[in-house]
Amino acid sequence: MIFLERASRWYGQVIGLNDVSCSFGPGITALLGQNGAGKSTMLKLITGQLRPTTGSLTVFGDAPFSNPNVYKRIGYCPETDSFYEDMTGRQFVNLMARMAGVPNDAVDGVVTRTLDTVGMLDRCDKKIAGFSKGMRQRIKFAQALAHDPDILILDEPLNGLDPVGRRDLQNLLKQLADAGKTIVISSHILHEVEQMTRHIVLLHKGRLLALGDVGEIRSLIDKHPHRVRVEMEGARPFARKLMAMPNVLSVTFDRHNPNLVEIETAEPDVFYTEVSDLVLSEGIEFSAFTSPDTKLESVFGYLVKGGAS
Repeated sequence: MIFLERASRWYGQVIGLNDVSCSFGPGITALLGQNGAGKSTMLKLITGQLRPTTGSLTVFGDAPFSNPNVYKRIGYCPETDSFYEDMTGRQFVNLMARMAGVPNDAVDGVVTRTLDTVGMLDRCDKKIAGFSKGMRQRIKFAQALAHDPDILILDEPLNGLDPVGRRDLQNLLKQLADAGKTIVISSHILHEVEQMTRHIVLLHKGRLLALGDVGEIRSLIDKHPHRVRVEMEGARPFARKLMAMPNVLSVTFDRHNPNLVEIETAEPDVFYTEVSDLVLSEGIEFSAFTSPDTKLESVFGYLVKGGAS
């Protein structure tokens, strides 16, 4: 639904986005990057607030800049608030829904359902000026959702939400993705993004550094050994068996927990197969078997360090 082809955006002599080609389709995609990476520039290009300096960007096959036909199919939740503070939450969502094309005779019912969906129906008739940060986030999301868009662009949507609010939003976004919506989320909260999606687009200094499934991306970072942590009774005898495997680079014991060992391997797929065979043949039992290197935060760190070098 969203296609960038060698898209760049310059601000005078400053490059906000540099020669980026990628696409976004149904499901949830996390747009990641440090401050200044180009995330906001990309979101402004997708939502038609900016046009590419060079290259092209299309949404539903059309250029989104100054294009109402595209706007009405996009729901946008910006990071920065821009409310009419004297309005109530219901009035604001009503206004934004009508501006997005919801018919006047249907708008009241649509707004009520949307406010209920985001958990604001019991508080929506108070003035926005008195809302907490979490309440303001919910109202921003409600106005993005009210006209039932095909695409949702969410810039730091988890900011200001309490743990319950974050869980509710994550569950709602999963439901919308399952229904076929295209959802692009810009976020710094990596472990919470990871609970929603494994598909990422990573920007660094205006360039596309990586895109795709986190696990597939991690498998391509061959200069960083893959780490696996095992916790079990009898860790030392097990570690000796691991050291005999040709794909194991190192085995390190935890100083505070003799049952915890960390293994580094250059061939994780081969390692997992051989460990499985060993477990089945000898009836070994683990208390825990995890890999920190399959986590989004670890992949993010490896890629950014590599991109910065």
